[in-house]
Amino acid sequence: MIKNIVFDMGGVLINFDAQRYTARFVPDPADYELIRRELFRSVEWISMDRGSITDGEAVASVCRRLPQRLHQAVRDILDNWHRDIPPLDGVYALVEELKGKGYGIYLLSNTCSRFHSFRENIPALRFFDGEFISADCHLVKPEPGIYLRFLEQFRLRPEECVFIDDVPLNIEAAIRCGFSGIVYHNDPARLRRELRELGVEADNL
Repeated sequence: MIKNIVFDMGGVLINFDAQRYTARFVPDPADYELIRRELFRSVEWISMDRGSITDGEAVASVCRRLPQRLHQAVRDILDNWHRDIPPLDGVYALVEELKGKGYGIYLLSNTCSRFHSFRENIPALRFFDGEFISADCHLVKPEPGIYLRFLEQFRLRPEECVFIDDVPLNIEAAIRCGFSGIVYHNDPARLRRELRELGVEADNL
């Protein structure tokens, strides 16, 4: 029986939009792909999520691969992306309903240590019983260790948890660790149906 609902953050609770952040700070659209590849799809981005390098170290490393004209944009993006993280439609209401029904509500997210300074900007987190982020444990999804450490920290049984993430690889890894899993496609109605199929109850499911 499912007792705990575990949510990812970006792409589930909030709209993390690399293209929007890039357009805000990079004047020439011809440079957008360069920023996408060298910043958002970089080893440095993953290392920040792992908590193994600082923002400053990431900027210095990324900028070595970019022309001088883009160095300030990299700094501006890293300093400001978290100020623009609107909630995704429908998920706040779902979290509130599930909490009201007595389910445990948890966060399991790949994100940097800066999370602790912007978490108050994510309204749904007021309903959460626990938050577990990659930078704090130096593990990242889909490594099995992050799921096992999450379960250990909150003393949860995997068979009583369903994990919701927008990345199929992360869901596959959670399932291998004993969780139920749902890939989120920014479709609250579908998510409600899939939760109901797992036996999760809430007033409007």
